[in-house]
Amino acid sequence: MRNVTLAATQMKCGSDRQENLDRAEGLVRRATEQGANIILVQELFETPYFCKDQIAAHFDLATSVGDNPAVRRMSQLAAELGVVLPVSFFERANNAFFNSLVVIDADGQVLDVYRKSHIPDGPGYQEKFYFSPGDTGFRVWDTRFGRIGVAICWDQWFPEAARIMALQGAEYLFYPTAIGSEPQDSSLDSRDHWQRTMQGHAAANTMPVVASNRIGTEQGKSCGLTFYGSSFITDHTGAKLVEAGRDQEQVLVATFDRERLREIRASWGLFRDRRPDLYYQLLSMDGGRQ
Repeated sequence: MRNVTLAATQMKCGSDRQENLDRAEGLVRRATEQGANIILVQELFETPYFCKDQIAAHFDLATSVGDNPAVRRMSQLAAELGVVLPVSFFERANNAFFNSLVVIDADGQVLDVYRKSHIPDGPGYQEKFYFSPGDTGFRVWDTRFGRIGVAICWDQWFPEAARIMALQGAEYLFYPTAIGSEPQDSSLDSRDHWQRTMQGHAAANTMPVVASNRIGTEQGKSCGLTFYGSSFITDHTGAKLVEAGRDQEQVLVATFDRERLREIRASWGLFRDRRPDLYYQLLSMDGGRQ
């Protein structure tokens, strides 16, 4: 399939898991009606963002891949609509817990799990209490509509993750996320920094990027967070093609010519001229010699 339409979505998440799944399904259906082939829903959309606080009872939200309600429902939906769906969820694997996702192909098949590699820890975003660092490495998935790379939220700040997915043959990069206000500093608005970081991944790897964020204000015991939406899709140069507002439930779509993108990536020479023999310092924490 030469022309592929990508979609980003954003929505509020309430305390009722079923209502959140209903809302996510509605957005997927709206995106499909607009011609979307691969549709991204935001990070951990089954529930409010529970990492504002360290509360042991929240571990009860975690499930195995096979038992997760969102994975089961989105698998049926993907098969019905013939679309590809990356699905974020809170995974329990025996006594380990991960911030994970699966990619569901257009026939409803659940493909391999990816476990979030970079786990943040700060006011309002206390993810290290809940999630172990992912052990899958960065992954790409072959789907009906091309090979896709998907990473999760904090992963989006690391150029190494984007480059690895590109080296593995990704044609587009997707980032489900949950980001908003910073409770320690009400004057800090990271939206533009957040967007520009991913725009740089698109430009450096010559491929579109799709980011889906949540919206709304969610109150925890220690703080509240207001998520700033602003989901977007870039072209292969990093330019934003479409962008959502800060507080509206929205669906965004953009269509790309896969063959043209392949030609541009090959002719631009960014992958040809790489020097991995000189990048050994990336294997250290301080840039020192190995």
